[in-house]
Amino acid sequence: MPDLTQLRLKFSELNCCIIIPTYNNDHALEGVINGVLQYTSDVIVVNDGSTDQTDSILKRFSQIQVIHIPTNTGKGWALRQGFSHAIEQRFRYAITIDSDGQHFPEDLPLFLELIEQRPDSIILGAREMTRDDIPHTSSFGHKFSIFWFKVETGITVADVQTGYRLYPLNKIKETRWVFSKKYEYEVEILVRLAWRGVSVLSVPVKVYYAPKEIRVSHFRKFRDFTRVSIANTILVFIAFLWVRPVLFFHKLRKKSIREFFTEYIVNSQDSNAKLVKSIALGLFIGVMPIWGWQIVATLGLAHLFKLNKFVAVAASNISIPPMLPLIIFLSYILGGWALGVNVSNLHYNPVFGLQWIKDNLVQYAVGSLVLGMVLVVVLSPFFYLLLHLFRKRHV
Repeated sequence: MPDLTQLRLKFSELNCCIIIPTYNNDHALEGVINGVLQYTSDVIVVNDGSTDQTDSILKRFSQIQVIHIPTNTGKGWALRQGFSHAIEQRFRYAITIDSDGQHFPEDLPLFLELIEQRPDSIILGAREMTRDDIPHTSSFGHKFSIFWFKVETGITVADVQTGYRLYPLNKIKETRWVFSKKYEYEVEILVRLAWRGVSVLSVPVKVYYAPKEIRVSHFRKFRDFTRVSIANTILVFIAFLWVRPVLFFHKLRKKSIREFFTEYIVNSQDSNAKLVKSIALGLFIGVMPIWGWQIVATLGLAHLFKLNKFVAVAASNISIPPMLPLIIFLSYILGGWALGVNVSNLHYNPVFGLQWIKDNLVQYAVGSLVLGMVLVVVLSPFFYLLLHLFRKRHV
């Protein structure tokens, strides 16, 4: 048996509280509260408009803090209210635990041990989801959420849907533009914390699923799964259009050209052929007329074809402003050649406006494809030779 006195002291030293969001779970709520009170008296229960015996149960616990929400709004909103209250009380961490008896309070020390080693991380209580008694919908949602979380953040975790978590409240306080209020909130806040650079860790925890005939669940399969899917769609859109390119370039800008060349070329574990393919992809996308989307397209294709993302994006910067007029000019010339348009009387002019592009869009677009292919065919052998000579010498 763990030393409960020492564990209560540890909760106090870490300035950690427990938040229990609840809605119509009077069959298990009292047991959950009694369980967590063994470890700490800093317990916040958020009653999200329950209509059963929840109120009368909560009145039996004078030592806990209770937040009453008049009408049921959703788990996400209940958590947000709990976090706000905990931040006002100047807690540093909050552990959330569901009120349906699914989680075991005796797993609480696992969170404390890990947060001492990795302060200000978010810790997920990873459930064992391969057991026979796990509901099919929970198993599917588990795999579904893990996949999309990796797409949105690039991070692989063992369990995204778990409600048993430790949150760093200072990071919660700094997180803005959170839009979810129901079950999808737990997905969104996890993604947004990961975007802010918060470490996402996991600890294995036990889980209890009551037999189907007595199981109580407020998760509405169609409606709530649809909400989670919509939330993931929005987060993927934000991730690929803004967050991941910004984080990528933030990391890239920290390195000098020499550091970049040393780390991603000379010391790269990739083969010369893979590096040349990465450069070729970057050059091809870099001359395409998809300004503002070139980074996104390069990152996506480099990921799809398992190429070096940093090298590909660096090569796509061929379309920097000093080079852009020349790229447009060459694209127009090659487009005319491909379409059989006479461009013999055309002279280079460094000023190409948007109206010119609009008037010659088809010829320009075709020419950019031709130019991209020419760059790949002509420069790929050159870069391969350079890599062969330079990396061989350094090795």
